[in-house]
Amino acid sequence: MTGWLVVAGLGPGDAGLITPEVTLALAQATDVIGYFPYVARVMPRDGLTLHASDNRVELDRAALALDLVRAGGRVVVVSSGDPGVFAMASAVFEALEARPADHALDIRILPGITAMLAAAARAGAPLGHDFCAINLSDNLKPWELVEARVRAAAKADFAMAFYNPRSASRPHQFVRTLEVLLEECGAARLITFARAVTTPDEHIHTVTLGEATPEMADMRTVVIVGNSATRRVGRFVYTPRRAE
Repeated sequence: MTGWLVVAGLGPGDAGLITPEVTLALAQATDVIGYFPYVARVMPRDGLTLHASDNRVELDRAALALDLVRAGGRVVVVSSGDPGVFAMASAVFEALEARPADHALDIRILPGITAMLAAAARAGAPLGHDFCAINLSDNLKPWELVEARVRAAAKADFAMAFYNPRSASRPHQFVRTLEVLLEECGAARLITFARAVTTPDEHIHTVTLGEATPEMADMRTVVIVGNSATRRVGRFVYTPRRAE
């Protein structure tokens, strides 16, 4: 039996946004591995073993996946959104790098719709010109680097999408992020808070930086800040395709 490993994105939440390619891989899998809430989105069935684990054990999940594939398993490692955006694809390759004997395994990365793109679509087109994505968590990098990247992106007039903006353990960091954005972008810049996009709990709210408060974001929120040309058109927000 020849095993394979697929690292798949389950999209932002709505089952209708899971790609047919990912659906087929899940139907063929013998094992699904991932963080508890993501594995819970996979329907149990005969012949499928679900391996759910806590957050911050990405390398353990990746190692388990490689072990199961070597034993002949058809393994899907699931992430929300896209697996290559602050998710499990990098963790799998990090584990693979330390295991030269596994470099020839059958491994595929299947893309998914990111929370950032789903949020932008709900808001209108705030990422219509050059943009960047920044993870505001400092679990895997120092806060000083996060702040430097936020400031550099703001100075360069990128539209910006922020993942993991504010948790209970580090609420002060999003306070500082808003301070930096105000300093570099000004109070009139538009900022969109997109919480739980494509789920029944979805809430989309656009204000100016001068009106924004830290409490508008939590760990289920993607925050999108426009560039200097981003504007409202009716109930939508968009960034023109031409630089001004």
